[in-house]
Amino acid sequence: MKKIHSGSGRTRQKVGMLSLGCPRNLVDSENILGRLKSRGHEIVDMSQAQIGIVNTCSFIEEAKKESIDAILDLVELKNSGRLKKILVYGCLVQRYKDRLRRQLPEIDAFVGCPSLNHSNCSFSLTPRHYAYLKICEGCINNCSYCAIPKIKKGYSSLEENIVLEKVGDYQRRKLSELNIIGQDISGYGKDLSGRTQLASLLKKIITVGKDIGWIRLLYLYPDTGRITDELLDLIASQPRICKYIDLPIQHINDRILKLMRRNSKKKDILNLISKIRRKIPQVGLRTSLIVGFPGETDAQFRELVDFTEEMKFERLGVFMYSREEGTPAYSLNGQVEKKVKEERFNNMMLKQQEISRQLNQGFLGRVLEVLIDENKKDHCLGRTQWDAPEVDGLVYVRSKKQLSPGDFVRVKITDTLEYDLVGEVA
Repeated sequence: MKKIHSGSGRTRQKVGMLSLGCPRNLVDSENILGRLKSRGHEIVDMSQAQIGIVNTCSFIEEAKKESIDAILDLVELKNSGRLKKILVYGCLVQRYKDRLRRQLPEIDAFVGCPSLNHSNCSFSLTPRHYAYLKICEGCINNCSYCAIPKIKKGYSSLEENIVLEKVGDYQRRKLSELNIIGQDISGYGKDLSGRTQLASLLKKIITVGKDIGWIRLLYLYPDTGRITDELLDLIASQPRICKYIDLPIQHINDRILKLMRRNSKKKDILNLISKIRRKIPQVGLRTSLIVGFPGETDAQFRELVDFTEEMKFERLGVFMYSREEGTPAYSLNGQVEKKVKEERFNNMMLKQQEISRQLNQGFLGRVLEVLIDENKKDHCLGRTQWDAPEVDGLVYVRSKKQLSPGDFVRVKITDTLEYDLVGEVA
């Protein structure tokens, strides 16, 4: 193969990327590829690549297995001569670099988690009409089950001028949706000034990104000190901020919350949810729960189920507790058997499926604003403001006129499913 050289003398290579895990990882992958592209390398599908990159996740056991499987797939490609080199990035490397080096000699380089990127050099891995903007890295909470503090080593906020510079780029692209993300964006600015600055930052984002359609906030830690009245009032009053709050509470039993080292008690969570629903009547609340945490009894699990039936969260994700080495919860007594965790997971998901079905039936006959994501042969796929990309429900849209990804349309809901809606352009 003929080598192509850039003006700087570097050999240009064809680079393929496998980006695993959450949207925060996706942003890191975009930054990695952006830097490589700026140096003259060509970004291609993995089937055409000379260099294969995996950006890994190691948050829970399932994610670690997926990362290892992806690495081994690339090793096969290298052994067959289809890849020249393999680079492995991310959380798995951050946790297990020495072990990986010993066990995977075929890998050419192991690189840990990239820091917050302070340039606008990125390569988009999302559809053209939406993007993720990561405004902070790491976490200021120290939950006993979570490996993030061990992996990320502290909390850092992206400086405001850099955030707004990136928003300016999205403004020029006239994005339909900007998703503002971080492990805990409610803590934005605490490392810079000692106090949360999310509401102040959002006001500036709205001004700079005046032509961006929706602005969505992903992951607000359930702490009244950080989810301030100012922030809730801003969400309520600004039509372009999605009335969608992702509030991962993890559990509701006080004993389990204490073992998890969460900062909130049951009464605090109930008061916060009540305040959010009062201030933002049209809000869609998403939460995540952990079942099978060490020491969780049948009664405590039942308390969690009863709580979700009472709260009727519009969106809910459930995880089985993953025992992560190096975390305080790893050595707790009362580890729950896998079979019991699976039973509790299935029980909770069945309950939420019924709750979601009932809530969706309330949309029947209503006209909703829908963002079109994808064209199919006889319909389009879209989302409401209460549905984040990739993780929440869809709207199946029928239309007599041609629609394009990024279009906002008014859709009359004609049918409902467990998690999705069906409608036609009004």
